[in-house]
This record gives sequence, structure tokens and C-alpha cells, in this order.
Amino acid sequence: MRRHWQIGPGRRLPGGATPGPAGVNFSLFSRNATRVWLVLYADETSAEPLDVIELDPRVNRTFFFWHVFVRGARPGLYYTWKVDGPDDPAAGFRFDPQRELLDPWAREVSAAAWDRDANRHEGRTAIRGRIVPEDDYDWEGDKPLRIPLEDTVIYEMHVRGFTRHASASVQHPGTYRGLIEKIPHLVELGVTHVELLPVMAFDEQDLPPAAAKRGLCNYWGYSPYGFFAPHPRFAASAGDERNEFRDLVKALHRAGIGVILDVVLNHTAEGGEDGPVISFKGFGNEFFYHLDPEDRRRYRDFSGCGNAINCNHPLVARFLLQCLEFWARDMHVDGFRLDLASVLSRGEDGEPMYHAPVLWSIEFSDVLGPARLIAEAWDAAGLYQVGDFPGFRWLEWNGQYRDTMRRFLRGEPGLLGDVATRLTGSSDLYGDGRRPTNSVNFVTCHDGFTLWDLVSYDRKHNEANGEKNRDGGNHDFSWNSGAEGPTRDPAVNRLREQRARNFVALLMLSQGVPMLLAGDELLRTQRGNNNAYCQDNEISWLDWTAGEGRAAMLRFTREMIALRRRHRCLRRSTFIEPDVDGPGGIRWYGANGEPPDWHDPHARVLALTLAGLDAAEPSLHVMINMSGGTLELPLPSPPGAADGGWRRVVDTSLPAPHDIVSPDAASTLAASSYPVAPLTVAVFESQGR
Repeated sequence: MRRHWQIGPGRRLPGGATPGPAGVNFSLFSRNATRVWLVLYADETSAEPLDVIELDPRVNRTFFFWHVFVRGARPGLYYTWKVDGPDDPAAGFRFDPQRELLDPWAREVSAAAWDRDANRHEGRTAIRGRIVPEDDYDWEGDKPLRIPLEDTVIYEMHVRGFTRHASASVQHPGTYRGLIEKIPHLVELGVTHVELLPVMAFDEQDLPPAAAKRGLCNYWGYSPYGFFAPHPRFAASAGDERNEFRDLVKALHRAGIGVILDVVLNHTAEGGEDGPVISFKGFGNEFFYHLDPEDRRRYRDFSGCGNAINCNHPLVARFLLQCLEFWARDMHVDGFRLDLASVLSRGEDGEPMYHAPVLWSIEFSDVLGPARLIAEAWDAAGLYQVGDFPGFRWLEWNGQYRDTMRRFLRGEPGLLGDVATRLTGSSDLYGDGRRPTNSVNFVTCHDGFTLWDLVSYDRKHNEANGEKNRDGGNHDFSWNSGAEGPTRDPAVNRLREQRARNFVALLMLSQGVPMLLAGDELLRTQRGNNNAYCQDNEISWLDWTAGEGRAAMLRFTREMIALRRRHRCLRRSTFIEPDVDGPGGIRWYGANGEPPDWHDPHARVLALTLAGLDAAEPSLHVMINMSGGTLELPLPSPPGAADGGWRRVVDTSLPAPHDIVSPDAASTLAASSYPVAPLTVAVFESQGR
């Protein structure tokens, strides 16, 4: 082995590999390391390194940072670290100088030489970082968007799955570039933000043995190892994933669409005691993870994935904050959804902290000031913080909204009060000084049934995952509408389409921030699989094949978003005062036109009138009949109407194109009541104000 370059002391900050005109500075943090080596490779699969450089602690160490400047090193080279230190798993130390480790600050990574199983048993395989050039990306004036929260409509999607299906008809299927080709669909639909399932580099080989034997992979991406690196498989050209991702962000911004990243800061791909050693275990296991205080060989698992990041250790908290700031500052993303965010509220002892340093540091970060922050406010160890997540800026995935609407729209009685609370922004959860826009309302997401499956299956069908249908949740609050799975019965299929419209209608009529699951507007199915995390195939991919029912659902979803957009009274930033007749006021009605009996255990009918916020905005009247029969429901006088009356703009029981019409195309109703079919949502706009 021959050294090709001169070695200098280097500097401790920033972490990672930083190129310059004369060479590259490398820096790694490891408090308890006794020896450190930098390993350089010519390419991602080189069997032998170009050089192995041992760092001198007298020259290349400052505090607990190990650093070196390699004069002559250049972008395009690959590298790993080797770190020696105490080998005492019972005390939390897992140093092994024979293992190569991924740089946690690597900007690009390669898993071309990675074998997860071999790493666990032999330790002779590693994920490598790639030295990237000095950053000269041309953003062409792009900046993150600042779309008001009350105007936001989120579209949750998987980068690969969105265009991987042959029916997508794109030049670069399954990639960042492929998604760019489909931006016109997003614009037509009317969404304001995409929420991308994990795009930070993740381990596709991390899955249970039964799934691995079937040739499946970790598809969703909730198994991160590269917190500063875009996932390489999503790039159309090898080695250009960083710029391709930025091209995507720039293209979405040009279309007026913001980018939210689903980020996994609660655990890593290294798993538990029997998991592989990729990075953090090898240089800082004793502080990076929550370890069992009685036996530090074991990992405390608040994530359900084998380990949990010790998020409120000072260095770890700083690392996670730097990660988010990097994606906001250098990659121009508009926000983050934090997976199992309650893990980040746990202190170093594992107990929840309301003043968790990492969460408040994120909230108060100047760099993240304009960014959307969304919490999945629970974890896998029983901590549930919906409505009580630390901080005030944080939006939350409102799981109570999802469950209430699913139960009500399948016909469960006795839910009127809860439904009214969810429709008006969940003041029981966010009325403590926060706003309706702290609630991200959704009925489907990547985890669980798609919308079409929600109305087509009574139970999960996850056999394709290889776990004998034991995986996935068992409480979807679904109803198959009369037949389990695919059917040729036209009546069942019509009912399913009607019920799908009900979900979208109420979602867009609710105060808060609505979120759609990609493909629900095209009635996408996962064949009853409610846990398709390992299905990188047609089970998960969005099928763009045209069809009458799909076209009608796309149109209905698009027009419901448009209806929401033209009514400011549906996009309030403050809570509605009940029983107020002035602008923006709301009144509630039961089946007889009188105020509802909120405690009626049999009630399945609810109506409301929502006044416009000013004289120029029409009022809305909404009728919801989840009973089994047609009901003639009274139509009250429109608020403040001098003349004119109501125009029906939505009736989910009607076939397209009559299910939703523009106000100009709607005729005024002469009657003082309206027959609402079973399992139907009807919406009326006032005229003549």
C-alpha cells in the first residue's frame, strides 16, 4: 500500500468530509476512542483500499473530535472509518478496530458493497461514504415556499412508488426525475405540499427473515443510516442523487408546491443487540442509543425497530438539529414530519420530558424558522402525546381525527360530539393557545389501508409479507361495504365509490390541515395489505391506468380541494365560536332541524351551517347522513341572506359529474328540505348575499 498524499492536522469542524482546493478535511466525533483510522477507496466496490491513514491523537485530536487533512484527496473517492477503544458490551462499548464504519455526516453514500447479514456475522462489509465536490449547485433563485398553514393541503407519497409502475409512462420510473415528470398531476389536483416518505439513505436489507426469504426489501425506508445523504436508489444516474433531489425540490417549487420530508430521527438501521454495526454503534454506542441501565448490552426499544436514539444527549441533539438544518438550508425543503416523534421527548433516562432540549432546539432554530414541523406524536413504547406534544409550533398527525371519521363514516352511532369537534379543528386537543392548524387531519396514510381498501376490506390481508398475516395493525375501523375484496357486484362497487367520496368530502370540510395519501384520488389498492413496508412491487406502486371510477374520483377530489380553496371559512387560523350568527359563525342541527342531542347513543345524522367570513363569501350548509335510510333534512335560511337561497354543490350519492358541481352550474333549491340518501354527505352554498 502506497500513500498518495500528504497528511495534515485538519480541523474538528465541520463533521464529515469537507473538500477544498488543496484536499479534503475529515472529522469524526468519538469520546472513548483510543485509535482511529481513515480508509480511502478508489470506488464504491474496490476490494482493497487506496490507503489506510492512522490518526495521531497528539496531532489529530481536539477534545473528542478526531480530524485529519488529506492533501491531494479529491471528490469522487469513497471512504470509511475504523475506530478502536474499549470492548465491553456490558458497559455499552462496542469498539472493534476490524470493522469499517460509515461517516454519519456523509453527503453521499453507497451500499454497493453492503451485505447486512454478513456484517452481523463477520463484520467484513460496510457502507461507504463518497467525497462530494464543493457545492456549486445553481438554485436559480429558488427559496423554500412560505404557504400559509391554513391554505396547506398535504399529499403523502413514496418517491419510488409514485412512478415505478409501467402505467406511469415516465422516462425515469421510480426516481426523483420520474416524480418531476408527474408534477402536472399534482398541480391539477391542487395540493400545496408533498410529504415524501424517507429519502435519507436507508437500509433496504433491513427486514424480518421471512420477508427476506421471499426476496422482499425494506421499501418504505424507515431504517436510516445516512442522515445527510439522499437515498441513492432514487436517483436516475448513479452518484448524482444529491443534485437530482435538489432538481426535484426546485421543480416542485416552480410549480408552487412545497416539500416536506418524513424523517426518522428516533432509531437507526443498526437494530438491537444482534443487529449490524454500520456507524453509530462503532464509534459512540455508549451515548448514541438508549441502553438498558441494568445490562448495557441490551437496547431499550421505544421505536419498535430494535433501538432508540438517545436524542437528548447533548451531542446527539446537536447532530439531529444539524441534520434538519442541513436539509432546510442546503436542500431547500419546506418542512419535516418526524416519525415516532415522541421518542425525541424522552430524556437520557428514557422518561418523557416536556422541556426536551432537542425538541425546543428544533422549535427555536433560526434556520428552521419558516419550516413546517409535524410530529407523529406517539412511539412504540406507549407514549401518546396527540394534543400534548411539547412546544407550540409543532403540528401533529391527529390520530383521533382519523379514528373518529373512520368509525362515523362506516355507520357507528353515538359519535356526534366527537365528529363535531374533529370537523372544527379538535379544540379539545389544541384549544390551549394553539390553533386548528396544529391538527394534520387524515383518514389514510402509508401505514394502514389505502382509501379504497378501507371501504373494501373488513380485515387485513398481509400474507404476501411472509409473517402469516400477524404483522400490521388490527384496528383499521374499516368496512368492506358488503363483500370482502374485489367484487363484480355493481351495487357494492358503487357504494364503495360513494363512501370514498364521503371521506374526501369531510376531510376537505374540516378545519385544520388536510393530508391525502397518494393514489387515493385514483382509488389505489394494496389488495388489503395494511403493512406494505416490504412490497416494492405492484402491491405498493401507484397504478395510473385510467378507468371510469378512477377518473370520477380524481375529479371529485380535485373539485373538493377547489371548494376548500374558495371558502376561507374552511381555512380558519382560529377556532370557531359555536352558535354565533355573525361572520364565520356555526350552527349545528340534528335530523329534525333542532340542535343535536350530542349524547344520543343512536344518532348517525349531523348538519351544520357555516357562515362566510365576510359578505363576499357564500355560507355553507353541510348534511351528513350515516344512517341506513333516506332522510328529508330541513334546510335553514342562509345566514344574512336578503334573498336567494341554497345551491346544492355536493351530493356523494349521485354519479359523476353530478356528485360535485361548480356553484355556477348548480341550480337554486326551491324546497325547504333536501332528501339525503343513506351514507351520504351533501353540501350547499348560499347565494344572494
